[in-house]
Parts: sequence; C-alpha cells; structure tokens
Amino acid sequence: MKTILFVFGTRPEASKLAPLILKMKAQPKVFSVKVCSTGQHREMLDQILKFFKIKADFDLQLMKDQQFLFDLTANVLRSLDAILEEVEPDLVVVQGDTTSAFMGALAAFYRRINIAYIEDGLRSHKKYSPFPEEVNR
Repeated sequence: MKTILFVFGTRPEASKLAPLILKMKAQPKVFSVKVCSTGQHREMLDQILKFFKIKADFDLQLMKDQQFLFDLTANVLRSLDAILEEVEPDLVVVQGDTTSAFMGALAAFYRRINIAYIEDGLRSHKKYSPFPEEVNR
C-alpha cells in the first residue's frame, strides 16, 4: 500500500485535487490517503471541502490577519516537516503555484519524498503582479 499526502490551502487547489483524492480514497487496498490543509484561504477552501465531503487529516490553520508571505512561507514549511515525519508518505501531491503548493513540494524534497506536481494555471510572466506566486513555479 502506498501512502499519499495531499497538501493544499486554497479553493482552486482543493477543487482540482478533489477528484483525485476521492478516486484514491475509493481504493483503500492500494492507497492510504492523507489530506493536509494549510488553511491559506480558509473560508473559500472550507466550501469546497464540504462540497466534496473531504475532511483534512491535518489542518494547519496558518492564516493570520496582516500576515506577510514571508511568515506564511516559513510557517507552512516548518509545520509540514512534522507532518511528513509522522505520516512518512511515499508521495506528496501539490497543485498550482501557491505558497502552500510551493512549500509542500519543498518540504517533500527536503525529506527526499517523491512529489507529484499538477499544474494548469495561467501565467502573468510578471514577478510581483498580479500575484507573487508567479515566482513559485
């Protein structure tokens, strides 16, 4: 059995990963599926999780008022390290270019865990506008 950890924090990530999460969860003899939410976009994210009836095994609840991306980035990376140590996944799945996806992939890389990266986002080709996530790719 392969242990798969999905890491996401925004509504677009969850909506794109939900079908894969559900498909893998439907094969419990093949996959042990764990879901980690960073809570990067709390309210919008919760709507999608409720719609797909997905419950996060780990909810980092990292968003704070007036938080800088520097703080979010450091906190996601630090928090994921403990989860990766506990879960010992065979694969970490991330989607997109958000801070949650970037740090999920980086944390897995640091722990020498395989990464599945799913992307379909638009490119602005501008480093700071409209979103700094352009650089995360």
